[in-house]
Amino acid sequence: MPVTIERPVLPAEARVSDISERRRRRGTIRDRGRRLTIGLVNNMPDAALAATERQFSGALETASGDLEVRLRFYALPQIPRSPEALAHVAQLYAAAAALGGDSLDALIVTGAQPISPDLEGEPYWRGLTKVIDWAEANTISTMLSCLAAHAGVRHFSGIARRALPKKCSGVFVFERVRADRLTDGASEPWIIPHSRRNGLDEQDLRRHGYRILTRSTSVGVDLFVKQMRSLLVFLQGHPEYESDTLAREYRRDLGRRIHGGEFGPLPEMPQAYFSTAAERALTAFCQEALAEKRPDAMSSYPEIGLDGPADAPWRRSANLLYRNWLGLIAERKAEAVQNASSLAARWGG
Repeated sequence: MPVTIERPVLPAEARVSDISERRRRRGTIRDRGRRLTIGLVNNMPDAALAATERQFSGALETASGDLEVRLRFYALPQIPRSPEALAHVAQLYAAAAALGGDSLDALIVTGAQPISPDLEGEPYWRGLTKVIDWAEANTISTMLSCLAAHAGVRHFSGIARRALPKKCSGVFVFERVRADRLTDGASEPWIIPHSRRNGLDEQDLRRHGYRILTRSTSVGVDLFVKQMRSLLVFLQGHPEYESDTLAREYRRDLGRRIHGGEFGPLPEMPQAYFSTAAERALTAFCQEALAEKRPDAMSSYPEIGLDGPADAPWRRSANLLYRNWLGLIAERKAEAVQNASSLAARWGG
């Protein structure tokens, strides 16, 4: 079923909107349980802002089945934005502070562009942790992605992320560590893209009560959860990524290194991602660009390096994860509605 993206409700519209919402919500308990409102706190930098909207709305739509999913966008004011991006945010997003007055069934919080080596030194740290605290107390489930996952375990448990020797970038196969509703029905390898410069130690997570669901001996933990007042779902990887996302990131990183003022070795190509032909073309391009040191070197970037695998092999794992997550939220919501209706009938409410 298509996902409905809701724009922010202006104060003058609030009363009419509330009345319409109450009327629309009438129906059977089952109907109400199958209508989900999900928030997306999009912290990605300007260049990835629209792509992130598209990735998550597409992932939820593919997984929604017969569920009615409405998606609302929220923004942290502490994330640096260009005037053009701020205009876009003003049209589609509500401020994160508006979460306090909204009723959401679930929330997704994305990662962000790291600025400080220490998470608590990020300009958005306090705003981000306020969002995470609200979500833990007010949603059925919250999904924390990449840097937001690192922020969540730092905030709740004092677990510090660790800098990796090199960027973890590529498509990786993960072992399913234990049976869980979120990975239920997986009959094929669990494949997820990763793109990060930091990681979490599995033993640190286990000591603090986090349940590890998927992991790899080469790149560590992928998916883990903790049941608090909300079911918190943590992802170090990016199941929402489109087929060309890692290709775009690699081109960006390469451009920064070749003529963007960065030093050190060239960024490594994403693992198990490009075709053999693309890897050869990109290797030749890198050698030529470094040798010639032309300021316009990136204008010759091979077209074959602009795309990733056409079949996006992680799509099956991603669809299963989001479908199971939405189904779990719908079940818990229906149970809550049923319990509330039973209490109201019992006490004459």
